[in-house]
Amino acid sequence: MRGNFIYSNPTRLYFGDDSLKYLNRELPKYGKNILLVYGGGSIKKIGLYDEVIKILKQNGKEVFEDAGVMPNPTLEKMLDGCNKVREYNIDLILAVGGGSVCDYAKGVSASAYCEEDPWDRYYMREERVNNKIVPVGCVLTMVGTGSEMNGGSVITNAAEKIKTGHVFEEEVYPKFSILNPKYTYSVPRYQMVAGFFDIMSHLLEQYFSDEDDNTTDYLIEGLLKSLINSSKIAVNNPTDYDARSNIMWTSTWALNTLVSKGKTTDWMVHMLGHAISAYTDATHGMTLAAVSLPYYRLIMPYGLNKFKRYALNVWNVNPEGKSDEEIAKEGLDRMEDYMNEIGLVMNVGELGVTEDMLSGILKSTYILDGGYKTLTEDEVISILKESLNYKKQRN
Repeated sequence: MRGNFIYSNPTRLYFGDDSLKYLNRELPKYGKNILLVYGGGSIKKIGLYDEVIKILKQNGKEVFEDAGVMPNPTLEKMLDGCNKVREYNIDLILAVGGGSVCDYAKGVSASAYCEEDPWDRYYMREERVNNKIVPVGCVLTMVGTGSEMNGGSVITNAAEKIKTGHVFEEEVYPKFSILNPKYTYSVPRYQMVAGFFDIMSHLLEQYFSDEDDNTTDYLIEGLLKSLINSSKIAVNNPTDYDARSNIMWTSTWALNTLVSKGKTTDWMVHMLGHAISAYTDATHGMTLAAVSLPYYRLIMPYGLNKFKRYALNVWNVNPEGKSDEEIAKEGLDRMEDYMNEIGLVMNVGELGVTEDMLSGILKSTYILDGGYKTLTEDEVISILKESLNYKKQRN
């Protein structure tokens, strides 16, 4: 394990089916004015909104609401949230929802008191926060992003067709997060499986980099196997508590920075997915699914040893009588079968991408160099075209 690193994670997690009661432990640490942030209203349908409001009132809090956070939060929406924070002198932002709501809350947290244009300072120039930060707490209702235990905040600038994230320093991490697997039961199947692949993609982005013997690679393999097993169960029985709790916990550990330590990391699949979402507003996890196999098959020869290891240790490919290339290819074939089995979108055309969008998507794609191969612009186009032409051919 060759990397040099510092590891710190300040977020306190409360996990389990009685975890909401611990909101009573956290609220007294903050001032009176709370900005309750949520999405389209699903938290009202499942009764969580009323539960949270009751606890906030019992703790003597003044509640101001910021509803309507979209799955791909926009810069315009974030700036509106910043205005609310300043207008109401907010002491705590409480995000109740999925990863997009948590991402949005952290963006507002860091940006509300920024004296410059926060998009330019934090999302374009990726500079550190040098202003007052409003603390954030999360009550999670959907898994996938891992946003409940990291500093990531992905925002879409709709006018410029750019979707990008800033990984803020630990001062912006949620101070606490409440994780009750039962809150994820009502998520529609499409969104549920998209979240499952977002988790998988987070793990693979970190796994497919470097060649040294790294402890975190062993951790990632275990997390992947748990995710694969539990996601198959959850697709057939969405209210299986063991499966949903395993997935929720895996999601958190996939992106709380632990398994990135000592790794260069890749993140090219995410860059492609973000660019697609900027043009189509498609569901994040599905954009990742649609480009992953074309990307991994392209870079496989450059990281063959790791792709072989992936096939053997995650997909249990039998190596007898096979070359390294054949083993690695079979691992990706089994990944494809799994992706089709749980119902992921494999063709970007199903997400709204058309041939005439490809040059624009290319321009919106940040090309990174942390993986086994730095893509050329022609290779980005070839990946998009391969996905656009994808037809299921395997059982």
